[in-house]
Amino acid sequence: MQPYLFPYIGYFQLINAVDTFLIYDDVQFIKGGWINRNRLLINGTDRMFIFNIKKDSYKANINERYFIENIEYEKDKFIKSIYFSYKNAPYFTDSIGLIENIVSYKENNLSKFIINSIKAICNCLEINTEILVSSNLMIGENLKGEDRIIFINKNLKSNTYINAIGGKNIYSHQPFNREGINLHFIQCKNIEYKQFNNPFINNLSIIDVFMFNSKEQIKKYLCEYELIK
Repeated sequence: MQPYLFPYIGYFQLINAVDTFLIYDDVQFIKGGWINRNRLLINGTDRMFIFNIKKDSYKANINERYFIENIEYEKDKFIKSIYFSYKNAPYFTDSIGLIENIVSYKENNLSKFIINSIKAICNCLEINTEILVSSNLMIGENLKGEDRIIFINKNLKSNTYINAIGGKNIYSHQPFNREGINLHFIQCKNIEYKQFNNPFINNLSIIDVFMFNSKEQIKKYLCEYELIK
């Protein structure tokens, strides 16, 4: 999976479901995607937040992208928006320290910053999955798409590959089966919790989940998925 900034809980379900999780960061950064932005609950509706990055070649990979010069100002605004939006949430006090520690991490490289945040959240939720980073492995760099994923799986001696449900539009079973690799997709079940007195908005950032749920409840949510062939 590509690295995403404070992704929804389904991302962490996937990490929790596997033995080894590969952060796929040496691929092209797609502008307008979810890598450097996500959604929070603001005044009863979902609002996008973004950590802006410097302009670069459209061909630049995720691990080659860097935050803008005044990113610390943006981070400060982000934390203030969380205080404004969630200060009365039941688990705000329990969760805000984790979020502040992640956001205050002094790293201008987009990929490294997000990887640190993912590992910090996994540590908090006691997810012990091995996490690898594709740009560190340098495996199959001359390959693209499905071919590279299969090559990486074979190199890591994996007999099962699990991808997010959106991967059904990208990957097909036949090429994986030919190489002795089982292909599955993870589908998050319907997870719903109280968000103040507002109608529930699903698939918000993991930050929202932390603000309204205890750590023990979130750990239960991690198992609320199904694997689809």
